[in-house]
Amino acid sequence: MAEAAAALEAGELVIVPTSRWYMICANAYNEQGCQKIFDAKRRPADKSLLLVTPHLDAATALFTFPRGALRLATAFWPGELAMVLRWRDQATGSAHRSVGHPNALVTCAPGLLGDLAATAKVPVAATSANVSGEAAVGGSSPAITVSEVKRFVQSSGIGAAFCIDGGTCPAADHLTIVDSTTEDVRVVRPGLVHERAVAAALEAQ
Repeated sequence: MAEAAAALEAGELVIVPTSRWYMICANAYNEQGCQKIFDAKRRPADKSLLLVTPHLDAATALFTFPRGALRLATAFWPGELAMVLRWRDQATGSAHRSVGHPNALVTCAPGLLGDLAATAKVPVAATSANVSGEAAVGGSSPAITVSEVKRFVQSSGIGAAFCIDGGTCPAADHLTIVDSTTEDVRVVRPGLVHERAVAAALEAQ
């Protein structure tokens, strides 16, 4: 983990496993590094990367949290839920365009991805290790094994410096994404955290 964090701080790309699939990561401040991910994945420029925060306090320092968003963060972070949040300071958001501006896609991750965010001295931007889009039009499924990671790295030419081998990722499913930019919190992409669980957390007193 120390080597992966050092590589990230040096501007390199690193790949770490999660329970869902392998994630390719960059320094969120490093525009060139983040652009390598967009290019290799053939990812649309308006589809932001994920900002991985080390803990809730770090997130609340950067973003505004409506009451519902705080309930979800308390219930599910670290976990398999991401939220679209408003930057407190739009100038800071502008410097992090890879993860979204004026709003950002944010999570606090469990496991090795969370460890990387806690260890690195730079903010972590992440996304799944695969080519974006449907397989029928040239896309590929997110890598769940190191062999699939190697195929993605070789075929895309992305040049990742470091990969942590976590074996096979068992879940092979998405983060749940919730729009938390207002008090009208709503699920915009279903995933591992079920919509009923989101509703229950929002209703909890």
